[in-house]
Amino acid sequence: MDSAELRAVQEPLKDSYRQNPGEALITLRAHGQLDDQAIACSVDTGRQLAVAGLHPATGGDGTLLCSGDMLLQALVACAGVTLRAVATSLKISLAGGTITAEGDLDFRGTMAVSKEAPVGFSSIRLTFDLDADATAEELQTLIRLTERYCVVYQTLARPPELTMTAGQAPGS
Repeated sequence: MDSAELRAVQEPLKDSYRQNPGEALITLRAHGQLDDQAIACSVDTGRQLAVAGLHPATGGDGTLLCSGDMLLQALVACAGVTLRAVATSLKISLAGGTITAEGDLDFRGTMAVSKEAPVGFSSIRLTFDLDADATAEELQTLIRLTERYCVVYQTLARPPELTMTAGQAPGS
């Protein structure tokens, strides 16, 4: 897809969102099913079932996906798609590249070993190694706009209000 094709696809959507801001508000959903035996949860990705379980540092055997890894993978995927869209829009030629996300965890927090240890990532680093025909200034602009428009990055940088609720499943 080139810049003109991207613009042709997105411009009608942008116009609609300008005229009717409510049309831009959607709710995305994810659904999981608790395993009835193992410490695991199956998540429907829309393409296949992803089964997450305990990380080896918390007692898992490493055969199931780790939700922390999945968070980093979602960040890489979102940043990659956003970077490609921004590069296309700015007509910056990208022959390829890689994106790496690394996150630091102290498992003492999630294992209730230490109340002082945080539960969750204490830092996340996102690194791009790009095969691009671009100046240093163009690459800075590309990264700045990717940071600005990447949904997952912005959600992590500015956490939304979170809530949890629980109820009884029908027939329980």
